[in-house]
Amino acid sequence: MTAMKIAVAGASGRMGRMLIEAIQDTDDTVLSGALDVAGSPGIGTDAAAFLGKPAGVDIQSDLSRALASTQILVDFTRPEGTLRHLAYCADHGIKMIIGTTGFDEAGKAAIAEAAQRTAIVFAPNMSVGVNVTMKLLEMAAKSFSEGYDIEIIEAHHRHKVDAPSGTALKMGEVIADALGRKLDDVAVYAREGVTGERDPSSIGFATIRGGDIVGDHTVLFAGIGERVEITHKSSSRVTYVHGSLRAARFLANRKTGLYDMQDVLGLR
Repeated sequence: MTAMKIAVAGASGRMGRMLIEAIQDTDDTVLSGALDVAGSPGIGTDAAAFLGKPAGVDIQSDLSRALASTQILVDFTRPEGTLRHLAYCADHGIKMIIGTTGFDEAGKAAIAEAAQRTAIVFAPNMSVGVNVTMKLLEMAAKSFSEGYDIEIIEAHHRHKVDAPSGTALKMGEVIADALGRKLDDVAVYAREGVTGERDPSSIGFATIRGGDIVGDHTVLFAGIGERVEITHKSSSRVTYVHGSLRAARFLANRKTGLYDMQDVLGLR
């Protein structure tokens, strides 16, 4: 079997390095490119030098050079960078796995448009466990549609720049869809002062930032006399890496289309 040629954006970062290590250690994938922002100290160095086993692939800031022989780009960077990469990949038929969070509606629309020209897996969380949890939340929401208040609590490390997390928002969307609502109409992102009684149709969010928390998410269904909590906790970013490689295999025989991890895992 021919190995999939995969490039990594943000190659000098923590997630980038974990992806590179996994690609190097997997028989059906090969590192074909490495991207980082201009001015990064990693530019021009071997992308796998930190492993003590050079890959023969230098980190580049120029897209045409970094992606010259790539089939799939894995991108866990920032919205502005991902959208630049997206335009190039769509123009050149390079598939994408996008784990970047914090897109506005225009950014999401750009991803959907690009998926008409290339194949994309776009998910705020690539963890297999998180995406199985999404399915459980869909089932739970349908059963707890009346008489239960829904709150989503998430915690991440001090360096995370967006809130609530993309995963928490996706959980809210899954629950709202299951209830026949739109998240934008029912989400409550902050409470302070005299707020009045809770609107029973609302979905509340609470955000915690601190230390080196990789990612914790709890959805609380609180009724009268009982409550149900569905929790997922990440202790390592390696779960995102494993999910990304499953997504790459899913894309192998697809030319166009927008997919998420529910598609990858067959949970539709």
